[in-house]
Amino acid sequence: MKAKRPTKAHRLSSTTINTLPQTIIENILCFLPIQEAARTSILSREWRYKWTTIPKLEFGSSTLSKGKNKEKLSSVIASARKNMDERYLYLRNVVIDHQPIFSGFGSLRSLCLYYVMISTKALLHLLSNCPSLKRFTLLGSIGHKDCTIIELFDCLHVIEDLTIYGYNAHQLVLDSVPEELSTSLIHLKYFCFKRMSLDGDDHLTFLAVLLKCSPNLEHIELEAETGYNDENEIYSGILEKYSDVWMEHLKELVIYYFNNSKPSMEFVKFIMSRSPKLKKVLLISSMVDEKDEELEMLKVLLQAPHASPVEIVVK
Repeated sequence: MKAKRPTKAHRLSSTTINTLPQTIIENILCFLPIQEAARTSILSREWRYKWTTIPKLEFGSSTLSKGKNKEKLSSVIASARKNMDERYLYLRNVVIDHQPIFSGFGSLRSLCLYYVMISTKALLHLLSNCPSLKRFTLLGSIGHKDCTIIELFDCLHVIEDLTIYGYNAHQLVLDSVPEELSTSLIHLKYFCFKRMSLDGDDHLTFLAVLLKCSPNLEHIELEAETGYNDENEIYSGILEKYSDVWMEHLKELVIYYFNNSKPSMEFVKFIMSRSPKLKKVLLISSMVDEKDEELEMLKVLLQAPHASPVEIVVK
């Protein structure tokens, strides 16, 4: 009697990859585009839902059919999350101009919106329905109507790691910032501000408000825009307005593309004078070429009032 040929499912069940722990399989699937990871569901009944337990979802313009991003994105995410314990969501080059139909991501830890066009309503709905969100990166275009800094911060109750791009700070409504600010970002430890203008009133106001709302912030990283205007005195009024800011736990300040313009120097002095636990200020400059200029910058900063002994490094 002829022996039966093993079925595809039987052959798969005896392979090395199928005997791996679920966490290892999840890590392997993480390296695949979301479409390819989903296609593993056809391998066998046992593999049908393995892709739904991967700890991250990445959606880009290539993930969805061209011209159908608006209609398909919410339903695709909603379908994918039915069986997953989602922890990481990355959206890239997509449009969300309506309130998403999904109810939220209870286990989501990290959210990145990269070159995403999103309406204010959709952004606030998404953030307010991610109660476990620890890390958030926003680079894109958001509708500014009826959206304020405070509304954004109020949706980030447990955030620990926040990255914002200067263009987004510019879009938010700044004239509605209340005089009394709550410490809504009490868990925030790390803040990164990309493409920030230290002499721009909207960028500096956004940063000042964030500092006031983040009493436990430990690390600030700024990527500064070049070409500051020393004649612009707006920055001094903003720093004076928020002179009561006190960064009790700040340990490190890093500024990329730093120069010795007046707005830049005054901002560093502002931070040093209000940070009793500050240990290091790292200024990475592409504009300070002469050693004498670097030494003069260090001399000015070291002579300025500071709340703690601090190491200042200029590169």
